[in-house]
Amino acid sequence: MKIINDPQRTYLNFLKKQAAGAKLMCSVCDGAMLLAAAGLLDNYRATTHWAFLSCFPTLFPKVKVAEGHPRFVHDRDRLTGAGISSGLDEALMLITLLGGIELARQVQQNAQYYPDPPVQSEIPQSPAQCPIALAPHPRMRRTSGRCGPRRLWRCSERATNSRTPSGSR
Repeated sequence: MKIINDPQRTYLNFLKKQAAGAKLMCSVCDGAMLLAAAGLLDNYRATTHWAFLSCFPTLFPKVKVAEGHPRFVHDRDRLTGAGISSGLDEALMLITLLGGIELARQVQQNAQYYPDPPVQSEIPQSPAQCPIALAPHPRMRRTSGRCGPRRLWRCSERATNSRTPSGSR
């Protein structure tokens, strides 16, 4: 979560600025962590991928976790989706909110979205502890030189990429 750990909060501040003029702010999967870190889910009901639900109470206690495992949650001007495949349901809800139910039906038909997975399984219980750490990467703590404040992301990327075998990404 390099974006959340950015001490300058560049991306999080960008999200806050966008939210100020947006009709809706939406996220899918662990994107809810970004909205929460920016404070954009404070006092809103929200969801995310089941593996990250335990992050809300520990890292973002002002976020109200939706009960059960809804595929998406619409609360006022926020729309959050669970795992990535639930983004399709969330997208249809977004289209309904912005363009009406008939438009959403047309999109559903044109996309031929009638889920019928070949297998069935249960959503596992969320981990007791949040699986992400919000401590900055050691290379990101430098404030001068090649890894100065304007280059934190690149330096962190370089550190990560230097650990991969050459030729692979």
